[in-house]
Amino acid sequence: MVRFDDIKVGDAIPSIAKPAIGHLQLALYAGAGADHNPIHVDEEAAKAGGLPGIIAHGMLPLGFLGQLLTQWVPQRQLRSLSARFVAMAYPGDIITCSGRITGKREAAGEKMVDLELAAQNQKGENIQLGKATVALT
Repeated sequence: MVRFDDIKVGDAIPSIAKPAIGHLQLALYAGAGADHNPIHVDEEAAKAGGLPGIIAHGMLPLGFLGQLLTQWVPQRQLRSLSARFVAMAYPGDIITCSGRITGKREAAGEKMVDLELAAQNQKGENIQLGKATVALT
């Protein structure tokens, strides 16, 4: 269990590395997320749209960032999560998610921890950058 008094600003939380993004994963995600845009599953459609090939759904790495947090603390402790897309992810990319504590505070009777998050591909390029707040005891 992660405790408020045991962490400090600047600490990193345990990172996670996801397996390479695959075509089956994108097809399944399209169904689960109701995003059937062909640029995520059809190579020719992606190229016709001016892309180099199929791209991953932007929300997929955001889900990975959510998993990063919920492997660190229980979901019920998550108070906010936001991210911005900074680059595309492609089939074959291995996404690593990391986080660093940027603040500690008390608000609304809870001990809050603010974090900066990053999802990077195997080249170390940022795919998404985000922020989160969790409540700790």
